[in-house]
Amino acid sequence: MTMKKSPLAAVPGEPARRRPVTIADVARQAGVSKATVSRFFNHRERLLTPDIAARVAAAVKALEYQPSPMASALKKGRSRLIGLVVADVTNPYSVAVLRGAERACQEAGYLVMLFNLGNDGSREREAVAALSSYQVEGFILNATGGDAGGVAEATRHGKPAVLIDRRHEGAQADFVSLDNAGAMRLAVNHLADAGYREILLVSEPLKGVSSRIEREAAFRFYVNGHSAGLQGDCFESAEDDGAGLAAALRSLRARAAGRPAAVLSGNAVVTLRVAAAVAAAGWQFGRELGLVAFDETEWAPLIGPGLSTIAQPTDELGRVAATCLIERLDGLDLPPRQVLLPGQLLTRGSSRPLS
Repeated sequence: MTMKKSPLAAVPGEPARRRPVTIADVARQAGVSKATVSRFFNHRERLLTPDIAARVAAAVKALEYQPSPMASALKKGRSRLIGLVVADVTNPYSVAVLRGAERACQEAGYLVMLFNLGNDGSREREAVAALSSYQVEGFILNATGGDAGGVAEATRHGKPAVLIDRRHEGAQADFVSLDNAGAMRLAVNHLADAGYREILLVSEPLKGVSSRIEREAAFRFYVNGHSAGLQGDCFESAEDDGAGLAAALRSLRARAAGRPAAVLSGNAVVTLRVAAAVAAAGWQFGRELGLVAFDETEWAPLIGPGLSTIAQPTDELGRVAATCLIERLDGLDLPPRQVLLPGQLLTRGSSRPLS
């Protein structure tokens, strides 16, 4: 009786370690060729005799062989990979959208490869080119928003792309985002109804980022047109300008001259900066200063009396973007689509109604 070689590789003085089982191991175990094993895995058992098919199946079970889904997909001209490019993986928004997109991709039989730009817009083309080298089939882009370089690079490689949150003028790609104007209307109306009359929008520097520009424009529109006679101003908060933010908050309270004043925070990153500045000033949300913040986070209920937020449907944003892309990969041929999803106002103590 011929003894079959084991895929265990023994090293003197160390426990035996299993090396990856290959198709050649299966063929050797079954006493057939590698082509025969390949036919077995490609569901072509009809080309094999029942005896040979049974021998291959027994060898697969004995060796616990797992065929490579990537190798199988590439042979069929499909990698089943989707490239996801995010502006900043430390931003809670990006992480939440990533989860939704990844779940939708997995349910459809795709895997996600991630490239983090670290807020460096100059790397967008590099990111798309790098992921294309791994044969990704398409892209979901939550890029920095500076230009359409990522979409152009995807088009150059013949790959479809979907944009999340940040649009590029002229980009021929589906776009999925929060309804920024509708969400800002919710926030401004809530603060007005709660009795606040002086409001400061604090945003990250606009820098051509469409979502920030849209929120600022909507803020000015709804403040200026509100029947309660609101007063509003905007401040762009840079990462290294804590002193500037503190001065802007002091100026807000000075302008209010005793009237109720509130901050509208443009995203979770800015919210943390505002919370730090308010704590340093010895103020409390809901007393000296009201607050509504874009982006719901795990820590929003834990700061002060709890932070009122505009929750973005991040999971659904990721899912819709993945679905749009997969539809394109399946052959859908339509003009670029725009999908805007509504936000949800979650009220807590930071914007409590004033007596």
